[in-house]
Amino acid sequence: MINSSWNVDPKKKNGANPEERAVLVGIILPDQSEALVEEHLDELEFLALTAGAKTVRRFTQKLKSPDSRSYIGSGKLEEIRRYLEDHEIDLVIFDDDLSGKQQNIIESILKVKIVDRSFLILDIFASRAQTAQAKTQVELAQLQYIYPRLRGMWSHLERQRGGIGMRGPGEQEIETDRRIVKEKISLLKKRLEKIDLQSATQRKNRDEMIRVSLVGYTNVGKSTLMTLLSKSEVFAENKLFATLDTTVRKVVWDSMPFLLSDTVGFIRKLPHHLIESFKSTLDDVREADILLHVVDISHPQFEDQVKVVKETLESIGAGDKITMMVFNKMDAWRQKNFDELLDSATRNELEEEIKSRLRELYPVEMEFISAKSLEHTELLRSKLRELISRQYMVRYPYRSKHW
Repeated sequence: MINSSWNVDPKKKNGANPEERAVLVGIILPDQSEALVEEHLDELEFLALTAGAKTVRRFTQKLKSPDSRSYIGSGKLEEIRRYLEDHEIDLVIFDDDLSGKQQNIIESILKVKIVDRSFLILDIFASRAQTAQAKTQVELAQLQYIYPRLRGMWSHLERQRGGIGMRGPGEQEIETDRRIVKEKISLLKKRLEKIDLQSATQRKNRDEMIRVSLVGYTNVGKSTLMTLLSKSEVFAENKLFATLDTTVRKVVWDSMPFLLSDTVGFIRKLPHHLIESFKSTLDDVREADILLHVVDISHPQFEDQVKVVKETLESIGAGDKITMMVFNKMDAWRQKNFDELLDSATRNELEEEIKSRLRELYPVEMEFISAKSLEHTELLRSKLRELISRQYMVRYPYRSKHW
């Protein structure tokens, strides 16, 4: 979009250059620990992998605040420059957003392609978008992100061709001045308004049924659980943002029908413009009767992920929904936390300890399962069925039900 180099090369797998090698850069602020920043960089590396890049090294620096000109100090920047030259690296990914000025200054020193976290996420969304709605939403988010950075970025884009950060669903050629970009943003917003009206009409036709929406951090197993509960094939992949479009299935349990939907996963530092442009997709979450908040309990930072999801739900007006938490991947949690010599009594005690702590921490209905091994999935079905049944009684108190 905007630049012809942003179009996906069909010869590249998933639209990415498989030979791109990257280094990651992050800063450690006074209120952050080194371990926390490493966790953030772990996620950034997974994002890079999803986009098609191999991470070869990380650079971190302790700072009171990001440098206004170059994000990191001049000494650290020179250290990175020498490493890039010695190892022929062509991509540097920063864990925070860069201004156009910062990006231009950093690129002039490092002489390679510079991508920040938000731009990387937008790039992944661009490669994953399949439907007209998703492509329009991603294109709008990219333009809104780029618009205030035009002065610093266009010279950057003109010098780069292909690979991560250089793809998008936009036009083959377009002038790069602010007026044209602004007009394009306006056009995309109008296009999305029409799509929103169509989606709203579709949702209105479903009003007779209780709606359940799967939410959660990206890559926690939502699509796998969707397949399990609906008994229909839903695309699932061990990469971030495997699907962008909302998948809705009509499910019938013992003659009781309901609608089950799965939408895009959340992530920390999700670009604001992306949330804004995907609001129509997230309407399925906002208008759901029940939320199934899926959590990967085996992830070392799963509580931080829960916090991110809760904050995102609040931001889209869905924070007060009836929620059931589903702690998935219990089998993986045991593999990470139990020594093979640990006796069964101690295992059960440790497992019950974390479950009790989580019940105190999150005072909502919850279940602990493994969608992969089917552990406690029948119990989950039973609890969810009871929740849905109660919602039908609330919505239609005078209508006879035999569920």
